[in-house]
Amino acid sequence: MQDAQETTVSRKDILIRLLYTILYLFVFEIIKLIIQLIVLFQYIYLFITLSHSDRVRNFSNKLCTYTYDIMRYLTLNKNQRPFPFSDFPPVMEEPVEEVAFR
Repeated sequence: MQDAQETTVSRKDILIRLLYTILYLFVFEIIKLIIQLIVLFQYIYLFITLSHSDRVRNFSNKLCTYTYDIMRYLTLNKNQRPFPFSDFPPVMEEPVEEVAFR
């Protein structure tokens, strides 16, 4: 019986997590806008120079990993709060070597 009491969650803990969730929902919306701007920039850059920007690709790859980390927290699949309350997540996958258009 004591184990059941130790695993129960207080409403205060739920409310605190909800407040962090609301904060990260705002962060998520900002990141969505940034990703849209990156996509637009990357295609304009590609159209003008006929090559992609490695710096932008690497940044967007890190941003995607961070977004995934936030989504896991928002959907209650992760307990550790995302950056800046913890370390920035490591990149899950490296970008492809060459971008294909066919």
